[in-house]
Amino acid sequence: MASQSLYRKWRSQTFGDLIGQEPIVRTLKNALSNGNLAHAYLFTGPRGTGKTSTARLLAKTVNCAHPVDGEPCNKCQQCREITAGNSFNVIEIDAASNRGIDSIRDLREKVMMPPSTGKYKVYVLDEAHMLTNEAFNALLKTLEEPPGYAIFVLATTDVHKMLPTVLSRCQRFDFKRLTTRHIVEHLNFIAGQEHIKIERTAAELIARAAAGGMRDALS
Repeated sequence: MASQSLYRKWRSQTFGDLIGQEPIVRTLKNALSNGNLAHAYLFTGPRGTGKTSTARLLAKTVNCAHPVDGEPCNKCQQCREITAGNSFNVIEIDAASNRGIDSIRDLREKVMMPPSTGKYKVYVLDEAHMLTNEAFNALLKTLEEPPGYAIFVLATTDVHKMLPTVLSRCQRFDFKRLTTRHIVEHLNFIAGQEHIKIERTAAELIARAAAGGMRDALS
C-alpha cells in the first residue's frame, strides 16, 4: 500500500477541523447555512494555511445531501467521493502548469457541462497568480457570467500579482499564518493518533521552522 503524507491523511474533513482560520470558517459556514453563496472566491495567504482544504470543504458542503449548520455530513455519496479525491464535481487546476490562454479556453468549454450528480461543480485554480494576462482576460468572461451550477475558487500566495478586474469579481478571504501554539497542539494530537513519540521541545522547534504553515510542519 502506497504511503500517504501526514498532511493529506489528516486534511480537514469539516470546517470545525480547520485550525487557526476562525473568522473565515464562521463567514463561510454562515453563508452555506443561509444559501448565500458567491460564484467566485479568492483564497489568499501563505502556503500550507488551509486554502485548498477550505476549497474542498466548500465543494463538499454545497454538494452534500444532508448538510448540518454549514457542515458536510461526510456520509453521503458526494461527501465520500470528494473525501476520496475522485469526484467529478471538484476540478483542481494547477495554474502554474496550465497558465496559458488555451488552458482557460478549455476550462470555459468544460464549465458549460452541468454536473451529472450533485448540485455544483467547483473549480479550484491553485497558484492562480501564475496565469498569463491573456488567460486572466479569458477567465473574466466566465467569472462575470458563470452558469448557476459553477463555483470558482482562486487560491494564491501572491495576490498582488492578480489582475484587479479579477479580484473585483471574487469574494476575498485572507488566510493567516498559524500560531506556534496552534501548530504544536496539532502536531501533538497527530503524533498521539499515529503512535509517534514527540517531545514538546521538538514540536516547538518544528512549529517555528514551519513559519506558520501546517503543511510544512507535518512534512
